[in-house]
Amino acid sequence: MKGLIFIELLKMAGLTFGEDQVDNILNSITLPSSGFYTAMGYYDCSELVILVDAFSRLSDVAKPDLERQFGHWVMDAFKTGYPDFFDKPDNALDMLEAIENNINIEVRKLYPDAELPSFKEIRKGHACLNLEYISKNLFVHFYHGLIEWCFEKYRQTEQIDMIDYSSNGMSHAQFYISNNEFRRRA
Repeated sequence: MKGLIFIELLKMAGLTFGEDQVDNILNSITLPSSGFYTAMGYYDCSELVILVDAFSRLSDVAKPDLERQFGHWVMDAFKTGYPDFFDKPDNALDMLEAIENNINIEVRKLYPDAELPSFKEIRKGHACLNLEYISKNLFVHFYHGLIEWCFEKYRQTEQIDMIDYSSNGMSHAQFYISNNEFRRRA
């Protein structure tokens, strides 16, 4: 996993818990990288799991909730760093559909060694999208947060139902997403 993600987690934790608490956590856990990350470096996802677990214990925020918060945080950071990716879609469902065929292609150009999740989407009219997520990284709730962020960005309301099929070290989830605003207009 790219170091950029680790750096963003540490930024979020620093603002949320304070730099001293982040240092205490980093000193209390064993990480192959020793907690030193570069944006272009590559690090095993297991380190991110260890960090999220530690910050979850520190904050008494359940790990799934912390992952979702981190999903929001990362999308804010990506929007700031790569605004062109976010300007083209007209609504949240269009944005989510663009991930696999547009955004991931561009990310692979910038970071050819990045291990990106796979998204398979099936649009169900204007109001619904079924999104299947598959990844080697165990962060289903992180991607749930990314989906929520898309709806916040477009100031749309949504209903997200998730079924988590993850097992044997692989993330696999099905998201059933309804854009409530489009549904009301139909």
